[in-house]
Amino acid sequence: MKTLHIAPGYSAGGSLIRAIRDAGRDEDVLRFGDDLSCWPIDSDAARTIWRREIYEAPEIDTAVADFWQRVAATEDRLVVWFGRHSASELSFFLAWADRVGRRPCQIVDVTGQQPLLAGRGGSVKLSQPTQAVSLIPADGLRSLLGTERAVTAQEREEGGQRWRRLQEENAPFRVVTEEGLISAGIDHFDASLLERATTKWQQIRLLVGNAMAHNWKPYIQVGDLMLLTRVVALVEAGKLVTDGEPWQMSSRVRLPA
Repeated sequence: MKTLHIAPGYSAGGSLIRAIRDAGRDEDVLRFGDDLSCWPIDSDAARTIWRREIYEAPEIDTAVADFWQRVAATEDRLVVWFGRHSASELSFFLAWADRVGRRPCQIVDVTGQQPLLAGRGGSVKLSQPTQAVSLIPADGLRSLLGTERAVTAQEREEGGQRWRRLQEENAPFRVVTEEGLISAGIDHFDASLLERATTKWQQIRLLVGNAMAHNWKPYIQVGDLMLLTRVVALVEAGKLVTDGEPWQMSSRVRLPA
């Protein structure tokens, strides 16, 4: 039986493809192309409408549909990769647990692991415990091949229950806490953005990058696109001032004088 590795994103999938190739394995990787840690999850239809508005890329809808169709059709052994300290990756795993149900699969939970990396003097451990698959380079993922384990009935049940509760709440954001993934309001990251803004001009990409770094440890909470949407909202609310198009990362923003 062949193995199909399930990656929780395109970046993670690209590194995993290289890891499998470098290991000389004849195994496939299927990448999930949606970030479920933000915006509507109460129905596929509502999420499709939102994706088309925010991404303006209809191919994403096709990719997501193709992903679930292949999962349903394949007879390959499934190995699901994710990290519990990433809001995006944990959202994906909970959605997987709910959607795939009792179908047998194995998981590689990278949370807190220190994969081996290639060094001049031999293999060395990653300096810090990892938070997400997307942060592990290919040689580190290669060292984790073969460490998969069967997902337990309790993990499937609790994951599915948590996801259904999050679907009922249908909040704008989902963030990681010590208790797991919880819903968060539309302004959850606004304070982080405003705290890093000053009365001096700075490019939006710098402001967003600094806010991302603040929301990076111990958990990876949000990506740059969603923070950009909040910058735009803060400009529209008069809490930030811009000298250009607020949807452009190269534009500058500052606090009102």
